Order: sequence, then structure tokens, then C-alpha cells
Amino acid sequence: MSAQQEHAQPGIDQATDKRGSSTLHQAVIISGMSGSGKSSALKAFEDMGYFCIDNLPVILLPELFDVLDHTTGSTDKVALVMDVREPTFLDQFASIFKHLRMSGHPLELLFLDAKDDIILQRFNQTRRKHPIDPKISIPEAIKKERRHLRSLRELADRTLDTSDFNVHQLKQTIQRMYAPRERLDRLLIHLISFGFKYGIPADANIVLDVRFMPNPYFVPELSALTGCNKQVQQYVLDNPDSEKFLEHTEKLFDFLIPQYKKEGKSYLVIAVGCTGGRHRSVTIAEHFSSLLRDQGEDVIVTHRDKDREG
Repeated sequence: MSAQQEHAQPGIDQATDKRGSSTLHQAVIISGMSGSGKSSALKAFEDMGYFCIDNLPVILLPELFDVLDHTTGSTDKVALVMDVREPTFLDQFASIFKHLRMSGHPLELLFLDAKDDIILQRFNQTRRKHPIDPKISIPEAIKKERRHLRSLRELADRTLDTSDFNVHQLKQTIQRMYAPRERLDRLLIHLISFGFKYGIPADANIVLDVRFMPNPYFVPELSALTGCNKQVQQYVLDNPDSEKFLEHTEKLFDFLIPQYKKEGKSYLVIAVGCTGGRHRSVTIAEHFSSLLRDQGEDVIVTHRDKDREG
């Protein structure tokens, strides 16, 4: 099990904030590694009706909120990309971000990341220079940027590894993560099924390994199906070891989830892995998504590797 520190997001479904304003503006700041998909993520927010700005100078962030607060009928959903393309970003962002949050502005920082080899591949495809230092090689620039962004990543409310996403999958994930919800100050639980052969999701807070369960891959009539199929689910769950696992894990969640809420987390990623990410992990993610929803939790589900070949 791994835990990643996150920072509480002030409730943004209330009628007023600390400043006494009658309008609250939900703002998502998208940052992270160059080549991680920030522009594609911003387009996804735009498609959801957010007012979007790319490469806003960090010094203008307080002024933006001041304008929004005093403009009648202004949008209440804003998404901004802010990153190392702006020279003063690394020096000024953390202090300005923390000050705005302390002032009652409902800001959330979404940090996008990807594996170094994936970022390198994306830069090679576009033939762009790296913005952090155009004079050095791309591999050196990636390492340099990762060092500089370490503290920013720790500040993030949510992190998202885009290594395995194409543009359409990234858009779908963003839309699931930021879909309209009745209570935006509640904990959102994101269940991700995955295959260990493709790597553990980098943004996982909790990782469950279910490779000990019966594997439908070796059953001819089940192999081509996935864990969304009732026959596969019955095969995986209908044995004593699986039943004990579910019993113990439910008790673990009964303890952990209230603790995360008490800490003030706004987003919890539970990753469930099997070998290929098609059968057992999908089954367990589906099981717990139903269970947690029945308990009144806000849950979204992503089956990362369900449709992979081989």
C-alpha cells in the first residue's frame, strides 16, 4: 500500500466563501511535466464548459480572480495551464497558490506526469525544443524539469500519469474526474483496474494485488471476456480465498476512508491489479465500485488495460 500526501480543498458548494463573496469560482490549475498532455487536458475542460486559459503568467492569477469576483454573470468554472514556459512560474507559484487558497478561493492543482521514455517519444514526434532549457538535449531537459517540479508535485491535489493514454483516453479520464457532482467538497474515490505487466498507476494511493485469485485467462470459454462479464465475475469471486479477501478489504476500507476524509483529502485513487488487467482486477474494481456507491460514496471507475491485446 502506498500513500500520497494531498492537500484539502475548501468546500466549493457553499453559498459564500471566507471573503463574503456571493460567487464562488471553481478553478483547476493544470501543471506538470512538459509533454504530459496539459494542452489536451485543457481542451477536455473546455469541452465541459470551463473558461480556459493557457500559459497564464502566475503573477496575474490573483488579478484574474479579482476580475471574476467583480464581474456580474462571470463563469464559475475556470481551468488554467501554468507551467515552466513562464519564466517566473517556479519561483512564484507556490506562494501565490497557497495565499489564494488561504483567502478562500477554491483552487485545485492537477499535476500531469508521464514516464521519461514516453515524454521523450512525444518530443521526438513533435520535434519541439524543451521549454525548460532549449540548449540541452531532451533527455537532460526532462531530468532537469523533473528535479525542479518535485515540490510542485507534492503540492498537487491530484496527480495523473498519462503514459498509457492517447488523446481520447485522456479526455475521457479528465471528464470522469471532473464530472458535475452534487458535493464538490466530498471525497471522490477513483477505482482503477490495471495489469502489472503494464506498470502500476503512478497516482495510486492504495494498490491491491489480486493475482492470487483464480485466473479466467486459462479457461477457454472465459479468456476472451473481461471482468465486466457476469460469468467471469462469478468464476473469480466464487471461491474461499476471494471471499476472505473481499471481507478483509471491506473492513480495511471501512477504517481507511473515514481517515482520508478526516485528513481532508478530496481525491483517493485505489488501484487494483492482476497480470494483464482484463479479468480479475476488473472484477474486483467493479465489485468495490458497487459496494462503495451503495454506501453513499462518490466513485468513478477506470479499466485502464481491459481492452489491451495480449
